[in-house]
Amino acid sequence: MSITKKDKDLEKVLKALANRRRLAILRYIRSRKEAPVGQIAEHMNISFKATSKHLALLVAVGILDKEQRSLRMFFRLAPDMPDVARKNLSFF
Repeated sequence: MSITKKDKDLEKVLKALANRRRLAILRYIRSRKEAPVGQIAEHMNISFKATSKHLALLVAVGILDKEQRSLRMFFRLAPDMPDVARKNLSFF
């Protein structure tokens, strides 16, 4: 049995969701529709750098979209996020 690209993609999404801080970030963004990095970091009480790393990972696996406006980067749930992520996010 060989591992397919689909298997690897699924693994990446599940690993991204298997972190309590990232889940909390996703809950926060879902409740606000979108939010800038600084606001997310402040709400989560973690550093800007740590928040940025979590957000970058969530963007990389297709769970979040980002948009730069002036000097601020805003994040929102991706409308075309992987189905496994959408199904898991519906639980909270």
